[in-house]
Parts: sequence; C-alpha cells; structure tokens
Amino acid sequence: MLINKPADLRPSEITDRRYFERRRELLKGGAAAAVGLAAPGLLALSPAAAAKIKFEQLKRSELSADEELTPYESVTSYNNFYEFSTDKKEPAELARNFKSRPWTITVEGEIGQPKTFDVDELIKLFPPEERIYRLRCVEAWSMVIPWVGFPLGNLIRSLAPTSRAKFVEFETLHDPERMPGQRPSLFGGSLEWPYREGLRIDEAMHPLTILAVGLYGEELPGQNGAPIRLVVPWKYGFKSIKSIVRIRLVEQQPVNTWQAQAPGEYGFFANVNPDVAHPRWSQARERRVGDFFKRPTLPFNGYADQVADLYRGMDPRKLY
Repeated sequence: MLINKPADLRPSEITDRRYFERRRELLKGGAAAAVGLAAPGLLALSPAAAAKIKFEQLKRSELSADEELTPYESVTSYNNFYEFSTDKKEPAELARNFKSRPWTITVEGEIGQPKTFDVDELIKLFPPEERIYRLRCVEAWSMVIPWVGFPLGNLIRSLAPTSRAKFVEFETLHDPERMPGQRPSLFGGSLEWPYREGLRIDEAMHPLTILAVGLYGEELPGQNGAPIRLVVPWKYGFKSIKSIVRIRLVEQQPVNTWQAQAPGEYGFFANVNPDVAHPRWSQARERRVGDFFKRPTLPFNGYADQVADLYRGMDPRKLY
C-alpha cells in the first residue's frame, strides 16, 4: 500500500488516480510558470485551477495510518462546518469562492513575544509533510485523509512559552459576509461566534497534533478549513477547529464552543471513547464514509498506544 513506501511521496502516489490524471491534463493547458513559497520543489503555485497551491515532494509521516484513503470527492463534499451551514452537503457549495488569501494568524498570551504571521510566511517557517490520519466525528462517521501539515508543537516551541502556559486556545475567523452560517436569522444563530477550541499544552505538543494546510497534495478547500486548521486525530471532530486566525497560550483551561453551547453533552477533552455514549446516541460503532456497514469504534480512534499515557490517572468516562 502507498503509505508503506519509505521514500518521499509524489502527489500521484497519495492522490486517487482519477483525480491525479485529471489534474495532469489541466496542467498541460496551463502556463509553465510556478512560484515557490518554501524549500525548492516543496510548494508551488500552479497557474491551472485558479492558481491553487500544490505541494510537492511531500514526506510520509511515520505516524501515518496504514488504511485505505477516503476519496477526495467525499472528503471535500461532506463537511461539518457550521460557519457555512449546519447541513453537511452545503459547505462545499457555499465555500466555493471563499478567499483564503490574504490571511494572518495572531499568536499571543504566555509566550516570549506576541506575533502575527502571514499564513504563507508560516508555511515557509515550517515546511509541511504528508500525514495520513483517520479523522472521526461525533455523528458516527469517519474518514482517512492524507493531510498536509506540520506539528503544532514545532510552532509552540519557537514562541518560547512561559511556565504559565498550561493550555492552548484557538479561534476561527468571524466574518458573516464570507461565512453565511454566522449570520443571524429569525430562528437565532446556530452557535455563538467566533468558534473557539482548546487543548492542554501536552496535547498540543504531541506529534500527532498538527496544523494542516492541505490535503491530497493541494491547499485546503474552503469547506475543509482553509487556509489552516487543527487536526487532533484521537478526538472527536469538533475539536479540530478550522480557518484559524488566533492562537493563545493561557494559564486557565478555556471553554470551547460546544462545551459552552451544551455542557451536558460536550466536554473539554472529547477523546474518542466507545464506552461513553453521547446523551442522544451511542458512540460504540462508527461508519467510515463510503461503507455500508458500521465498524467498532476504537478507543482514542485507534491511537491509544500513542496518547493514552497523557490521561493516566484520569477518569476515562469524564474525558468526553
């Protein structure tokens, strides 16, 4: 299987063959110029397909999952992104023209000096590598996605966090003009904006926790959280906040959006646990997108060997 290959991966090796061939045909008709944004050959702008960013010479992460990938069309057409819509099919259409450049991310709080990064500057500082993870969400469906990203811990270490930095808080873009799901309606808003999430500092520093800037060898589409999002594969999907504009290192545990919205249903940690049912549905089994039958849900989404020690001595039933 492709993710067992030890060598660096080309986009044709990580992308479903149909989509790669289609993209290659498009490139034949485009101009030959490309603009490098990182190390030579690592990332380039293709003139085809509206100058969509393509990532080249991606390195397979040692933490990659050895499983069949979810097709690109499924990954980009079935999305939980309330900033656009509560309907899982609508974000792909509503985010079609979402502008993810220019884009800045402010990092502040318990660090040596607050900084504001242009997203492309951030990519230059932390060249991405290919990481293939399972991303499972609370509705009992899951995917295997070839994320392009870099460990969040690399960014945090570079900021010289103080000893008071115990948690990391994230905030997504709040712009109702660009994100129609944030607009007020006669029935009230779906959530309180902007969307917020948080991790304990040791969770944020774990190598499985990444900031993703692409998937399937290209930049993130709007509906998948362009231009930069969090991916925490052992937690339920709502923890992986999208379209990040602010990161804060703080001393006190932050309150995330779903915890504030429904504290009886959602907590801070949100670790995947088949033994703890959501108040309105069982979480013992999940359905992989594209599959007819469900499969048993694995503790920590199959990453128990890597992350269970983070929660040693804690009540697993409270880590929802």
